Amino acid sequence: VVLDALSTPQGLRFYLERRCQKEAIAAIGAATSLEITGSDRFWQAQNFIQSTLAKTTTAGDLSLGFSGPHFFCSFTFFSDLLTEDYPFPSGTVFLPRLQVSLAKNRCTLAINLAINPQTDLQLLGDRLWRDIQTILTTKRQIISTQQPQRVSDRYLPDYPNYTAAILSSLELIKDRKISKIVISQAIKVQANIPYRIVESLHNLRQLHPDCTIFMVSNSCGQNFIGASPERLMKIENKQLLTDALAGSAPRGKKRGDDEEFARQLLTSDKERREHQFVINFILDCLSQLGIKPQILPSPQLLTLSNIHHLWTPIKATIPRTIHPLEIVAKLHPTPAVAGVPRDIVCREIRDRERFDRGLYAAPLGWIDRRGNSEFIVGIRSALITEDRAILYAGAGIVAGSDPQKELAEIQLKLQALLKALV
Repeated sequence: VVLDALSTPQGLRFYLERRCQKEAIAAIGAATSLEITGSDRFWQAQNFIQSTLAKTTTAGDLSLGFSGPHFFCSFTFFSDLLTEDYPFPSGTVFLPRLQVSLAKNRCTLAINLAINPQTDLQLLGDRLWRDIQTILTTKRQIISTQQPQRVSDRYLPDYPNYTAAILSSLELIKDRKISKIVISQAIKVQANIPYRIVESLHNLRQLHPDCTIFMVSNSCGQNFIGASPERLMKIENKQLLTDALAGSAPRGKKRGDDEEFARQLLTSDKERREHQFVINFILDCLSQLGIKPQILPSPQLLTLSNIHHLWTPIKATIPRTIHPLEIVAKLHPTPAVAGVPRDIVCREIRDRERFDRGLYAAPLGWIDRRGNSEFIVGIRSALITEDRAILYAGAGIVAGSDPQKELAEIQLKLQALLKALV
C-alpha cells in the first residue's frame, strides 16, 4: 500500500516479500544510483556500495530490522545484452530515498538523503515531511483481485522451435558435450488497458505465499515482477544460506495423485541427477572462495502451490574478507537456470533462445552496511510495459528428458504467472 501511495512511474523501485515469513521490504526512489555495463559489473557494484558507505552517516534506532542503508541490486542474466532497446542495463545499484520494511510484526522507515553544499535544506525537509505524512495517513486497503474487463492477445510460444531446441540439446548431452542445459521460452501478451502492477503483485502474494514476490522498476515505467521459489543466497551475521533447487513435478488435483507425483520425483533418477548437478556446482563455487559448507545427505521435497521441487539447503560461515557480491558473482548462473558446464551451455542458450533473457533468471536483491544480504533468482517472471507483458519460464534438459513433458512444465509455469496479471 505504501509502495503504491508514494511511487511514481518514473522512479526506481524495488520490492521483495516472503509472506510465509511475514517479511517485506519496499525501496522507493533513489538518493544515489549507478547503472553498470561490462563483465566486471559485480566488482563495479561492490566498489560503488563501499565508496557510498564511506561517505554515509547513519542515525536513528539501528537495532530495528532492516534499519540503516540498504543497497538494492539487479543484474541481467548475461553481462552483454543482445538488444540495445532492452529496458534495464546489465547492472543497477541504488540507495533508496525511502525504504519501508516489515519484520517481526514491526514496520521500519529508513530515509536516505543526499546532501551537498548546494542542497536546499528547507525544500528537502518540506518534501520529506510530506512523504512521512503520506505514510502515516495511508490506510490499509483491500486491493481488489477482480479481473478487469481486459481483452488480451496472446502470442503463443514458439513450440516447434522449443521442441527442436530440446532435441538438439539432447544430442549434445548424448555426445557428452554438456550434462544439462536450461532452455527457456517467452510469450508476449498485449492487453487493451495497462496492467496494474501493485494489484498484480498482490495477486502473486495471494497465489504464491510460499515464494518470494518481487518487483524491479526502472526510471522509464517498465516493471519486472514475479514469484520466485529460488533463493540464490542469504547472509545474516556472516551465516550463509543458499539453496540447491532443481528437479520438479506437477501437483496432483487429488491427494493420492499429489502424493504419487511427489514420490516419483523423490525416486526419479533423471530428476535427482539434475538436482545433483546444482549441488556439486554450489559446493565447488564456495570451495573456490575458501568457504566450507554444510549439507544434508539427501534432497528434500519443496511443495509449492502448483509444483513440487527437489530442494537441498546449504549453509556455511562467511569470512569477513568476502563481500556478498563476490559470492553472487561466483554462483550466477547456477545449473538450475543455465546448465553444466556453465560456459558452454551459456553459449548454447544464446544459440537456441530467440529472445533476450534480460533480468529473467538473474540475481536480484539487497546488501546492507553490515554485509547482510539476500538475493533471489528472477524466475517465474514477467516484464511489463504499460499494456504489454512478456512472460518467461524455463525447463532443465538432461539425459532422459521428454520434450512433451518439458513443454507441459513450461505451460504450467506460464499459466500460473498469467493468472496473476490484472
